[in-house]
Amino acid sequence: MPLVHMKDLLSHAYAHGYAVGAFDVVSLEFVEGVMAAAERSRAPVILSLAESHLEHYDFELLMSGVEAAARRSAVPVALHFDRGANLEAAVRAIRLGCNGVMVDASQSTFSDNLTHTKTVVDMAHACGVPVEGDLGYIPDAADINPQGGYPATAPYTTVAEAKGFVERTGVDFLVVSIRAEQSCPNSKAKLDIQRLRSINQALGIPLAIHCRTRLDDDQFRRLIVHGVAKINYFTALAEAANAAISARAKSAPGAGYLDLVQGVGAAISAEAERCMRVWGAAGRAAEVLACCRPWASVEHLIIHNVIGISEKEVTAMMIEGQQALSTIPGVRSVITGKAMRERAQYRYCWQVRFAAPEVINSYHEHPDYVAFTNRRFRPVADREISIDYAMESL
Repeated sequence: MPLVHMKDLLSHAYAHGYAVGAFDVVSLEFVEGVMAAAERSRAPVILSLAESHLEHYDFELLMSGVEAAARRSAVPVALHFDRGANLEAAVRAIRLGCNGVMVDASQSTFSDNLTHTKTVVDMAHACGVPVEGDLGYIPDAADINPQGGYPATAPYTTVAEAKGFVERTGVDFLVVSIRAEQSCPNSKAKLDIQRLRSINQALGIPLAIHCRTRLDDDQFRRLIVHGVAKINYFTALAEAANAAISARAKSAPGAGYLDLVQGVGAAISAEAERCMRVWGAAGRAAEVLACCRPWASVEHLIIHNVIGISEKEVTAMMIEGQQALSTIPGVRSVITGKAMRERAQYRYCWQVRFAAPEVINSYHEHPDYVAFTNRRFRPVADREISIDYAMESL
């Protein structure tokens, strides 16, 4: 139940003047630490998986744990796929359970960024999934030149580009880059709040930032006042994990792996909870749950008989159907089966899981579905019954 629509969650944050943390998770220690913080502080939270980290873990395996953590939570949770490489990556993320996506084309030209993002929006919205767009970035330490400051070509977000980008792509949220200048990696960032204020007034949608620079509590609050409702956060969590491992290694020379990482979850949890309280999300869980739609999958069930083909041909048809239908955006799985009793009233079944109710229409309109059903299924199907069930977990 507490897995909720990400758009509802961020719309509430935007309307009520607080920000939700989108914490990048790279292991179960991160998942458990962030969720423990959210439970303690009664805060809504976004668990985020970034494509840039996929070399460090198996996306499908970690997503299983992330989705399980969200569904058993007592606080509202959304699952976000961050900085995807392309449309195919976003489709896969939705299939594996993400209910918010972002494909990062911010390093491309404005025109290419717009085109790529619009393609993702069209696909994701047909699946009921909101999309985050990205214009520019807040530089990190690697962008600082040896003489101090950032390159003059750094692509900071302009009001005109932001307005045109949102209107032409239909994104639900936008990552913005406001001027952040640092003379060295450890100095405090200087933010162009006037730029942010103008962007917020022009757009009126939840804004997001990638937090990779040093910001103090007051700076976070000023960002939130001017429309930032989503803060993408990883660097400080990783630093907390590193510090916990280093401290353990010093205090227990020769410690094994399990001993070294035993404090990682607690360190991550403490930093995540600090953020939730500073950003104003703490204590908001109940009111968010009251106004957010639960994110629930749909089971599309078909039972039928066949006429005019052999059992071997039925098997071949089902295998072909699984391969064709499982790649349609918003389809999470395709399972086929045969009745255990030969005299059963209906001999064959299909169980197709949709990510959300919106997929029902887009699935039946998809060219792959139309081609398979018209060419292979309908000519042989007999007494077909099709039912869609909204799935709810206790």
